[in-house]
Amino acid sequence: MTKRLYVPDHVLAKRRNEKVKKELSPDNLSALEQLPRPTGWRVLVLPYTMPSKTKGGIIMADETLEKNRLATNVGYVVSVGPDAYKDEEKFPNGAWCKKGDWVMFGRYAGSRFKITDGELRILNDDEVIAVLDDPKAISV
Repeated sequence: MTKRLYVPDHVLAKRRNEKVKKELSPDNLSALEQLPRPTGWRVLVLPYTMPSKTKGGIIMADETLEKNRLATNVGYVVSVGPDAYKDEEKFPNGAWCKKGDWVMFGRYAGSRFKITDGELRILNDDEVIAVLDDPKAISV
């Protein structure tokens, strides 16, 4: 049997806002100077985090959000290494993505690592599969 705790909306909203401020997101890259800088042909990506509340008003559990964050294959390009997309034989049409793009990558691509505000991935430049306009269009 699962126990449920009912909390007033204003208390829950305050708690969620405090949590969001701490989380690393494309809108809140306050720790940008502390993030690792990708070297060579690598790309630093922040995995997409699904909204904590569904359209129907259901608030997702932290465990569910964390599982979806680990399983996601969509991310925000935080920075690109100095040699990324420079190989003209491999990338005759130029770079596949740039800083600020939403991209899709393989589920097991890149190296995952945690920092105090969330999780990041470092991908090789050729592991980017597609560039997206809206990360919400791709479901986990």
